[in-house]
Amino acid sequence: MKYKLDSKKFWLGLMIGNSRLHWAKFEGSQLLKTWDTEHSDLEENRGNCLDSVPIKLASVVPEQTKIWQQYSNVEVITLEQIPLKNLYPTLGIDRALAVLGAGTKLGFPVLVIDAGTALTFTGCDRDQSLVGGAILPGLGLQFSALANKTAALPQISKPQHLPQRWAIETPGAIHSGTIYTLLAGIRDFIEAWCQDFPESQIVLTGGDASILMTYLQEYFPSVYTQILEISDVIFWGILVFRQKQLESTP
Repeated sequence: MKYKLDSKKFWLGLMIGNSRLHWAKFEGSQLLKTWDTEHSDLEENRGNCLDSVPIKLASVVPEQTKIWQQYSNVEVITLEQIPLKNLYPTLGIDRALAVLGAGTKLGFPVLVIDAGTALTFTGCDRDQSLVGGAILPGLGLQFSALANKTAALPQISKPQHLPQRWAIETPGAIHSGTIYTLLAGIRDFIEAWCQDFPESQIVLTGGDASILMTYLQEYFPSVYTQILEISDVIFWGILVFRQKQLESTP
């Protein structure tokens, strides 16, 4: 991963997730491109020319944070710097940035569902105050947990389309049990949120967002039509953070 960027013009956003590094390249306030890479060690990153490129970093993996802090132009975004109300100390910075970005861009109230390694729900009201949320194992983690913690159940991949509900073989039964239960949970959380905030935007993001949208379109089309699939909401949040920094600089 080699960068040759004009540091006066370009900057990078880096979100360190549980499974991958999520990158964004910005020119001023314009998001140019995004991409993902694997977690890495410091030796792998030597010679990447990143010392001359400003990086705004958010992370949920402390070991990876330490690696990237070796670069002189890396600034770690902390929860205390997020301009939202009622945040609790252990809220994940990824969740805070996602709901900040979605709400700022689309309007508050907003509910963000992040379908990554964990599946999270995070909601803010019209006053930009955290209402709360929920966390459960994501789709892939549920599959791998069954394979790793049982003697006979296999490791399986995610089906590209909604599986048969009443399966007649083991992989299909895992698909059915996991996916239909997960979709029912998503629908339930959305319905509960919309009872309190009927005017709210609902955003689905994360690595499994597209496949979950496929399942929802097939199984719960009325829920599907309520959701905006947006991959960049965390980077929207990083951009909001940077803009507020610039506004507060004399």
